[in-house]
Amino acid sequence: MNFPQIQMQSTFGQIEINTQSAQLQMEQPPGTLTIEQPPAQMQVESRPARLTIDQTKAWADVNIKSAPQSIEDAAQEARQDVLEGIARRTQEGEAMMKIENGGNAIAELAKQHKVLPEHEFVLGWIPSAGSVKIDVDPGSLDIQWKVNKPIINSQVNQPIIQYTPGSVEINMKQYPSLKIDVVGGNVEQSI
Repeated sequence: MNFPQIQMQSTFGQIEINTQSAQLQMEQPPGTLTIEQPPAQMQVESRPARLTIDQTKAWADVNIKSAPQSIEDAAQEARQDVLEGIARRTQEGEAMMKIENGGNAIAELAKQHKVLPEHEFVLGWIPSAGSVKIDVDPGSLDIQWKVNKPIINSQVNQPIIQYTPGSVEINMKQYPSLKIDVVGGNVEQSI
């Protein structure tokens, strides 16, 4: 007996998955920093020291004088000598006028006017104590500083982010199928 056979032929369904990965790009620009340092300012005010030595009196004590001082001293001495001479001449004239009163006026006047005057010896080359005057002005020094702070400017730069999202695409590559055939025998084929 010949039995009919059922043949089944099936095809599985196939899915096709296409994926595209997400992409992330990050870039961090460095921060911007500027520093400026203004220089410090210094102001100096000074008055120089001064030393004054006046040895005019010491030189005068040893009879070394400047020309103006010598002229002034000679003029003063001459003026004094003239006054003394006038007084002496007046006194001698009065003594000569009174010659009739007796006495020996001419001999007395001759004694007063000796030919060689007496001289005293004095050490004149040693200046007197304290004759050199010293004056010291120490001067002054004033320093002023102005310190300038640095000027700092900083800027933070935001990161640059580029993001491309990923994707998943699903398609049917092959649809499923089922084929049924009846082979052989006498089979009423009616459904």
